[in-house]
Amino acid sequence: MNEWCGWRDATERALYGPDDGFYTRPGGPGPAGHFRTSVHVSPLYAGAVATLLCRVDDALGHPGELTLVDVGAGRGELLTGVLAALPDEVGARLRPYAVERAARPQGLDPRIGWLAELPAPGSVTGLLFANEWLDNVPVDVVETDADGVPRRVLVRTDGTERLGEPVDGADAEWLRRWWAPPLAADATEDTATTGGAPAPGIRAEIGRPRDEAWARAVRTLRTGLAVAADYAHERGGRPLFGTLTGFRDGREVHPVPDGSCDITAHVALDACAGPSAERLTQREALHALGVDGRRPPLALASSDPAGYVRALSAAGSGAELTDPAGLGGFGWLLEPVGDRCAGLLKPGGA
Repeated sequence: MNEWCGWRDATERALYGPDDGFYTRPGGPGPAGHFRTSVHVSPLYAGAVATLLCRVDDALGHPGELTLVDVGAGRGELLTGVLAALPDEVGARLRPYAVERAARPQGLDPRIGWLAELPAPGSVTGLLFANEWLDNVPVDVVETDADGVPRRVLVRTDGTERLGEPVDGADAEWLRRWWAPPLAADATEDTATTGGAPAPGIRAEIGRPRDEAWARAVRTLRTGLAVAADYAHERGGRPLFGTLTGFRDGREVHPVPDGSCDITAHVALDACAGPSAERLTQREALHALGVDGRRPPLALASSDPAGYVRALSAAGSGAELTDPAGLGGFGWLLEPVGDRCAGLLKPGGA
């Protein structure tokens, strides 16, 4: 199949096709075989999520059944790490679920439930965590033509592109609200607005499907906290040429929707956010959960050499997770449901 279609449909097939999708292909290595997320960098990340889950548990008054839902779970690495890090008392009440469209991997902890879709609305009490999930929710791409009119970008499975019809309806409204000013005015010089038409060649991703996907995820909670962690951009600093890209075997590659590579784009988390949402950088969030990159005191090398080496390794991992120019610059979107789980990452939070 090599017909023209929008990037949203092309990405859906390429990533999640039942037989040959990048994520759903039987026997594939999973995301860890192609790129490193925070989960794969260090157990410190799963430990931080375990700490957050314990804070949610405290805020909810230690319910008899506490749920952790990992959306976009890969091969279950995050849930495995969280289960290892939790206190026994919390782990005994926990129901962990992985939401992932790929088949359940062999050897996964039998305590982990494996779901192809989100739980039913209002069925979850606890924490929903989505690490680098929204960036893989397929979106359409638009580009301004020679007259500055935003048109949908059409693509074939070999990656060839051409411009289609002008964007209209709800997608056009989303762009006006969330991607302007680059698509609302001349952006030929540092996105400066002049009141004229946009310059030709400006690209954007229509994030409306991600807003809807995140809203569905939040609705699974009866009470608790939903968190999305992803690479993101803000309305005031949208990139002029979009962020659509591919990854294969640990390298960034040209995005080709043939199932051979991951296809991803940065997330407009500000558009996803509900009225009660809080937004932090990953650096701020992990610092609030006890992860940092400070080196251990040199005196420890004399009194406990093995402990010093372990602490030095943890400091290196913590520094990578919180580096503001890397993973630490990711956005965290926290959406409390009910009135108990707000402010859990603020100083003095539960």
